[in-house]
Amino acid sequence: MKKLYSILLLFILFLNFNFSFSQNLENEFIYGDALPDAPELSVRGKYKVGVQTLELLNKGQIDVLNAKSGLSPLYDRPLKVEVWYPAEANSNEIESVVYSDFLGSPSDPKRPLIPFTFKGRAARNAKPNNSEGKFPLIIVSHGYTGSRVLMTYLTENLASKGYIVVAIDHFESTHADAKGFPSTLLNRAKDILFTLNEISNISKAESKSFLSNITDTDNTALIGYSMGGFGVLNAAGAGYSAEMITTFSRLTGGSKAIESRVTGNADYKNSMDSRIKAVVAFAPWGMERGVWDAEGLKGLTVPTFLVAGNLDDVSGYEKGIKSIYNGAINADRYMLTYMNARHNIAPNPPSPATLALGLNINEYYHYAEPSWDQRRINNINQHFVTAFLGQILKQEDNSKYLNLPQNSNEKNWTGFKPRSSTGLELLHNEPQK
Repeated sequence: MKKLYSILLLFILFLNFNFSFSQNLENEFIYGDALPDAPELSVRGKYKVGVQTLELLNKGQIDVLNAKSGLSPLYDRPLKVEVWYPAEANSNEIESVVYSDFLGSPSDPKRPLIPFTFKGRAARNAKPNNSEGKFPLIIVSHGYTGSRVLMTYLTENLASKGYIVVAIDHFESTHADAKGFPSTLLNRAKDILFTLNEISNISKAESKSFLSNITDTDNTALIGYSMGGFGVLNAAGAGYSAEMITTFSRLTGGSKAIESRVTGNADYKNSMDSRIKAVVAFAPWGMERGVWDAEGLKGLTVPTFLVAGNLDDVSGYEKGIKSIYNGAINADRYMLTYMNARHNIAPNPPSPATLALGLNINEYYHYAEPSWDQRRINNINQHFVTAFLGQILKQEDNSKYLNLPQNSNEKNWTGFKPRSSTGLELLHNEPQK
């Protein structure tokens, strides 16, 4: 009996050890960490990562949410941005940071705002690496609603590979402060271009900013998700359609402020910025709603990488994202498709906060995909964005990772572990001559 009791006690201890061990592994896993089957370029780069928060203010902007009889007052738009950057190699700072965000929606009483935090791998206010020259700039635009920390798995990863990464909190469009949709329609591209100019100013040699002399704003890429994709495409040359003016006017009681972002408009032509060298658009919204027409998409000439789920029920696929890909005939463009995925092919995985009993299912499905492990999607995104931007902004030869068989099920893709490249499609078209 004593022997049986001892064996039973050992067995219970063994179970407790395994439970504790698996819990510790789960607790230590940070968004963006490589899974065992992560593709080759998803691993972090050689640089330590620092992170800082900046407060920007875009003065004298059109307050379209308070427009009356087609007239709009002006207001100052605050834009909080998070900046990740290569940090000094010999720094003693530990790459550990806590980010803050919200679940819920300020306009939906069934989804009250709930603050939550999560960990990242970056050192807050670490000394920047200023011994290796300037690093290309990447500007990141979140969805509606979202936040500047919606894609930390990617922003941290890119900074570790030698980029300055700036993610925007778009005022009136975040989890915490979301307001009427017309503000997002009008301001997405304008916020992005304003941020590019502001980062350029504070990166000059005479600036006392931590970004001084380490940011190559002449070599900039834009990354956007959903409404962020809507914005980055427009900022890079895809002018909105004339139909967009009618839609916007109807939503705002007569305002035509969106005209400044429409194809053929003189202000829009003057806003084109040669510093923008590449675009990555995850699930860009708008094509199914008449946001672009054939002429507008012809204006997109910079290399572009689109990412989609073929079951996207927000932005649409065949008549949505794939139509953008087919219509952007003057751009060297790629489109990566996750088969059986919907719209959430860009954000961090769901936070443990989304698992609380009684929460609206939308808190979870704001991040999760029903058929895919979100961490797996994150790793694949890291891999392809690294390959694409490295080729454009750093002149790396990453063709073996980008020139692939269209269907990943037919032959294992280069850079993927054996048997792991399933359920994906990659299209590529060069610009028309």
